[in-house]
Order: sequence, then structure tokens, then C-alpha cells
Amino acid sequence: MFKVFYPYEYAESVFSIDYNKLYSKGYRGVIFDIDNTLVHHGEDSTPEVDELFQIIHRAGLKTLLLSNNDEERIQRFLKNIDSLYICDAEKPHTANYLKAVKMLHIKKKEAVFIGDQIFTDIYGANKSGIDNILVKYLRYNDETKIGIRRNLEKIILKLYSLNKSCQHRIGDIYKKEAAKEMPAKKKKLFCEISPACYAISSQKEILKRHLKDFFSHEKFAKTIQNQALPNVVSSHSSNMIKRAKGVDLRLQKNKATNIILACRKMNGIIIHPGEVFSFWRTVGQTSRRKGYKDGRVISGDKLIPGPGGGLCNLANTIHLLVLHSPLEVTEFHKHSDALAPDQGKRVPFSSGTSVSYNYIDYRFRNNTNQNVQLLLWCEGETLHAELRSEYEFPWCYRLVEENHHFRKEGNKYYRVSKIYKEITERATGKILEKKLILDNHSEVMYDYSLIPQELIRE
Repeated sequence: MFKVFYPYEYAESVFSIDYNKLYSKGYRGVIFDIDNTLVHHGEDSTPEVDELFQIIHRAGLKTLLLSNNDEERIQRFLKNIDSLYICDAEKPHTANYLKAVKMLHIKKKEAVFIGDQIFTDIYGANKSGIDNILVKYLRYNDETKIGIRRNLEKIILKLYSLNKSCQHRIGDIYKKEAAKEMPAKKKKLFCEISPACYAISSQKEILKRHLKDFFSHEKFAKTIQNQALPNVVSSHSSNMIKRAKGVDLRLQKNKATNIILACRKMNGIIIHPGEVFSFWRTVGQTSRRKGYKDGRVISGDKLIPGPGGGLCNLANTIHLLVLHSPLEVTEFHKHSDALAPDQGKRVPFSSGTSVSYNYIDYRFRNNTNQNVQLLLWCEGETLHAELRSEYEFPWCYRLVEENHHFRKEGNKYYRVSKIYKEITERATGKILEKKLILDNHSEVMYDYSLIPQELIRE
């Protein structure tokens, strides 16, 4: 409901952004708002802003000013800046956002919009399908009152702060010094006050999901078929129990029990064309009464025991199958994919999918013209999974991970990499598309001494 108002990133200022990082992520043009984004309302450009545009241009990025101001004000601002512009833009209407992309001679996915207002700048960019960055609006030191719209923006930003799936959709774009300048202390959320408050918050989110699904027009998959469809689209097998230093074997065995119970609920499910698969609508709520045991769950930045823990592994296995198909992922939540040391050869997306009943779900839509089916079963300590279809798709899919390494940031280590989905034409082997699906930056949750030393970089 509010996602159309949520920015892809939220930055301290235009000066806290590393524009070389934007270029490395594939952006080729930056569209700026002016007032309260670059300078205070109505002011001329400053030497710092003039220099900023030179830095942006040296990074290889084109610029364009998209402003609701008249031409005289923009030309006055551009006295020492070489940039395209559109005046009287009538934001948030989309026409001039799209015109800006054409004037820059770039693709829409290569453009990023930067502005300070949610209901004009960000709303318009989202409606236009353009990635965007909200910056804190410039205020005078003696400014004590703000308008109704700014107060409404505070509410939107509060909701945005609670929706992690909508945050950092571009990834790391900030200068290191800017990250250090961010205040370390933050006000506690209601759910962080006590376990009781957390339980209340969880029940609230569960109820919201039930209501949203009730009023939704989505058709959810629920047909179970014992007979397997003939064509294997993708398959994956993994060991459910990790044995390593610092890993609680009891919780690992409990995780395997939880996965076995959940597999029985979804094995053989058919997803008809147009239907949506929902992890939690299929598995249902986990409880000890149903036989679920305490496995590892992530709470904040810690691994703790919790009923039904470990089902993230099952959701991640399903995600791997879907990534190797033309199916459309409609809901995905990420946690660290460095919960335990890698066993054997590194597999991109071997973990990292987060689910929590029922508001943190994993969902995908069958956007093809044939039935597809999930087969999930366990043998010993091994989880087996297959995605099947009625007949072969004309494309092949492969995950490619680049620049995989570990990096120390402060007192913590992180796994860093870029993971791409490569699509090839089955008949010719021609690569049709290679798109970034994860700019990985995952906190290492296990003993740092187990990180391969050759993979640690400064």
C-alpha cells in the first residue's frame, strides 16, 4: 500500500553518496531535484555543489535537473554547472521523468533520481519505474516549524524503517566516511522493548498479512498431485545438518526434523498458470503441537533457538529452483548467507532466504503457459528438491558469482560478492541476458577463525 512512497535508498545528503559506486552498479545518469536537495529553497548553487557535479561527471555519469521551478531559477542555479534540465516538471506526474531519461540517451534502468520530497520526487520516480534515493531535506538551523506534508513524510519514513525488504534496494552506494558519520544510537522500536512487545508486534503483522491476503485478488496454489510432471526444470540437493565448530548439533538435527515436516505439506504441489505459491500458506503455522522443534532462528543479529527454526534452508532451496527457471519471484526477504562455514565448493545462494510465519514469506508466480510442480523430500540427512513442468522451456539458467571475498568492517566480517542470473537460449547456447540479482553484503555469523584466509581482502 505504501511501497509506492518508499525510496530505494535513504541518504544523509547528496555529498554522502559515492557516485563511482553508482556507476559501477550500472547507472549512467543522475536526475536531481534542486530545492532542499542540492541547496536551500531558492538559493543559487554553491562552490561545493559546483564541485560535486564535476565529480559526478568525472565518474562517467550524465546529469539532469528535474524541477518544478521556472526556467529563470534553474538557469541561475546552473551558472557554473554544465547539465541538462527540465523546468516546470509538474512532479510527481511521470511524463517528464521519462522525458529526462530520453534526454540523457540512456535506458530507464540506468537512471537514478535523487530528491528530498517523498510525495513528489520519490512518488513520481517510483510511478515512472526509476530507481531513486531520498536525501534528508536541507533545513535552516533556526527553522522550528515544518509543514503538514513534512509531518506526513515522517510517518511514511517510520513505516519504511520497519520494512526491511524495501530498504537498500540499490546496495552499498555510500562513502565510507559518510557511514561513520551516521549516528550509532537509535531509538528502540516497540518490538525491541521486551519479549512481550515482540510477541504483540508479531501477532499484529500476522493479522495484517491475513487481512491483506483476504482482500487480495491473488489465486494461491493448493493442488497436491502425487504423480510427478515429466520434465525436470531444475533440481538441487543439500545436506540439512552442518557439523562445524560453534554449530549446535542438537539444533541442526531439530532443523532437519522441521524441514521433513514442512516438505510433507508441499511435496507435489502444482502451481497452475497465473497462480502464486506462498511458503506459509502451504506449510501453515509451525508449533510444537504439530511436532516442530527448536532450530536456529535469527533475532536481530543473533542466532537463537526457536520453534520451526531452520525452515529458511527449505525456502532458500525453493528459491534456488525458481532462480533456475522463468518463474517470477514476487516476495523475497534476505538474511545473511554466512550463517555457517561453506561445506565444499561455494554455491551462490546456498543460503540467505528469510521466512518467518507469516509476514516474512517467500512467494513466486507461475507466469508461464504450463503447469509447474515442486517435489521436496528428505533421505537421511539430505534434502532433495525438483522443479518440474509439463514440457521443456526454451531457455537455460545459470547463477554466476563474481568478486566473492570476505571483508572486515569495524569489528565484524562480511561476505561480499555480486550474484548474476544468466539466461541462455537452449537451442543455440546464446546468452540472452545477464542481470544482477544480489549485491551481497552479509554479516558472518560464525567463528571468524573459520573464514578462509585467502578470501579475506582489505
